Amino acid sequence: MPANLTPDYLAAEREYKQAQTPGERIAALENMLALVPKHKGTEKLQADLKRRLSQTRKESQKKGAAHSTPFYLIEREGAGQVALIGPPNSGKSQLVRALTHAEPEVGDYPFTTRFPTPAMMRFENVQIQLVDLPPLAAEFTVPWLAHPIRRATMSVLVADPNDANVLDEIGFIEQTLDAWRVAPPGLLVANKADLPGFEEAFAVLEELFRPRYRCLALSAKAGKNLECFARAVFDSLHLVRVYTKPPGKKADLTTPYVLNRGQTVLDAAKLVHKAFAEQLKFARLFHLSGSHDGMMVERTHAVEDGDILEFHI
Repeated sequence: MPANLTPDYLAAEREYKQAQTPGERIAALENMLALVPKHKGTEKLQADLKRRLSQTRKESQKKGAAHSTPFYLIEREGAGQVALIGPPNSGKSQLVRALTHAEPEVGDYPFTTRFPTPAMMRFENVQIQLVDLPPLAAEFTVPWLAHPIRRATMSVLVADPNDANVLDEIGFIEQTLDAWRVAPPGLLVANKADLPGFEEAFAVLEELFRPRYRCLALSAKAGKNLECFARAVFDSLHLVRVYTKPPGKKADLTTPYVLNRGQTVLDAAKLVHKAFAEQLKFARLFHLSGSHDGMMVERTHAVEDGDILEFHI
């Protein structure tokens, strides 16, 4: 059976052949493995890609390999890494400026952002990493853009509803992400809510895309709805914050342990200390709202945002 390799796969293969470092080869191989057609005719190719990827990862762990990580792969920090994607002039960089202490270049001309720019956004008592990326556009898209989007915990699509081409731009981005086999954005942000005519344009955008995305209107320039954006990102990451308290004492509510929704009391105990978790018998559950105070829960009990746990060994 013929492999029928796609143009996107062949482009990723060329990127692999041009790679100079283990990090670049790993990124290219991951892209090739994601893009290779999955059928009987490519089973040997898939196995070969997995073998090469495993071997290259081992090479990257050798001394000095950490210094060869490609510039476009940003190390994750905080509770989650969120890639900001969108067409030119959608206001991604302005949003990063408004939400963090970073100062990415902002201009009224397209393609201002040329390299990934990481910055930390604070949501209440949790830090979340935002990564401003070059635009996704039909006229030009940097060849490495799929890698940081794929590596991120989630992506957010930032668009300008007042742009006459916004529907075509979003359609191109969706098609490109699908061709790259990258997960769709977790949130659609309509920026520039301070401009005239925004409400009508946003209503149209929301009606069209609400079935696929949670839509949020904001203005990075005017600082409108930025807190709602931070909350929406936190919720989209499916995170929960858990606090601990010694028996008979108050809880420390300044620095939570951050877990994924669905994780358990035992998972929270492991974050405190691995050996401690091994000896855990049960926990008593308290909550910021005052409900469930002192209720005994098993190790397998799923934690929720704002839970306070008193561990017993």
